[in-house]
Amino acid sequence: MTDLKEQICVIGGGLAGVEAAWQAARLGARVTLYEMRPVTQTPAHRTDKLAEIVCSNSLKSDEPGTASYLLKEELRRADSLVLEAAMATKVPAGAALAVDRHKFAELITERLEQEPNIRIVREEMKTVPENQITIIATGPLSSDALTTEIMKLTGSDQMYFYDAIAPIVSADSIDTTIAFRAARYDKGGDDYLNCPFDEQQYAEFYQALIEANSVPLQRYEETRWFEACLPIEELARRGVDTLRFGPMKPVGLRDPRTGREAYAAVQLRQENLMADAYSLVGFQNHLRYGDQARVLRLIPGLQNAEFLQFGQIHRNTYICSPRVLGATMQMRDRPNVFFAGQITGVEGYVESVAMGWLAGVNAARLAFGRELVKAPLATATGALAHYVSHADTKNFQPVNITFALLPPLPETAKRASRRKRERRQLQVEMALKEWDEWLTQNHKQPEAVSA
Repeated sequence: MTDLKEQICVIGGGLAGVEAAWQAARLGARVTLYEMRPVTQTPAHRTDKLAEIVCSNSLKSDEPGTASYLLKEELRRADSLVLEAAMATKVPAGAALAVDRHKFAELITERLEQEPNIRIVREEMKTVPENQITIIATGPLSSDALTTEIMKLTGSDQMYFYDAIAPIVSADSIDTTIAFRAARYDKGGDDYLNCPFDEQQYAEFYQALIEANSVPLQRYEETRWFEACLPIEELARRGVDTLRFGPMKPVGLRDPRTGREAYAAVQLRQENLMADAYSLVGFQNHLRYGDQARVLRLIPGLQNAEFLQFGQIHRNTYICSPRVLGATMQMRDRPNVFFAGQITGVEGYVESVAMGWLAGVNAARLAFGRELVKAPLATATGALAHYVSHADTKNFQPVNITFALLPPLPETAKRASRRKRERRQLQVEMALKEWDEWLTQNHKQPEAVSA
């Protein structure tokens, strides 16, 4: 009979769940990963693959000197399965790390199915095991039954905000006599297709957008938009120029037909390695499909667009982590239970992976009776873990990784680096140095932990 202390249950096969399961298994623990798809589907998923990405295929900037790069580089150095798969399936996206989402999910699913320490069970978990080490990584789309259990477990009311998915169009339906290749600020070459507007075209598009009909939300639920992922129609209602200074910013995008910078522009990013599909960058929305097609075909170059996926809305759930979690991702009152991913109150794919990595490592350490670890506060992973475990509980909101979460540079370093870019680069270098030292001291190889 298998000893329960050497068994870890991971609930949820999204990015955080697969990373947690992989790290725990590679540290010698035996893991059972529960994924309810395809037995029970969600409003956003389309396949039964693990680590299916649903909103955007971009894992954001991978430009050295950025906070997003720092977090990804920490995970790469920590042997993250998700980052390894992302690098193996990346598609052109300028300075961003974007993936072919189908190949990405297929590769991760294959790796986990081949890992002898991981058993994958396709069924919905409706309760949290009482006497087993458990990682809850059900993400923002937890089932109703499990959400109720999580509410009981955390002792707090359900928290939520609304998130939206961007549309995808077929590449051969884009008019490339209008759409042109370029990147803003001349970064990343010509990886993006750009649909340029003149002032009159923008005015017509804006008017149609604010007059379009949206899918109604549930009557009993308050709308809590996440600021970093606002639907375009919500942005548009903030003012006629809001989109031109946001997702439709034309800076550095010169229309080759006129030689002048466009008045506004919509960027299209390659969706897969075959380059037969493109997503509308920053165009998440919750318009009715008919209105969505009509309005988006007003975009120059998309007048004959074939939509492979329309934008849509779904509810994201997350717990008030500062009330219940430590920086190890372990519950304070139920030490055999960990949380990981977006449900903890981080926002973004890579941020979710980082919390999954930390939860998986610590769950394995708990299984083998070892002391749990906290990532250094000066690192991106440590800063995120500190935020979700120490933020103000009254106004707790999901957060992306930013330099604002990291401790400020020492005054001597600030004086030595006058330019902001130089200071950011120095902060990244210092964080990675501390991360490497911490990994060497704390993150043992599988045979060392299981011995």
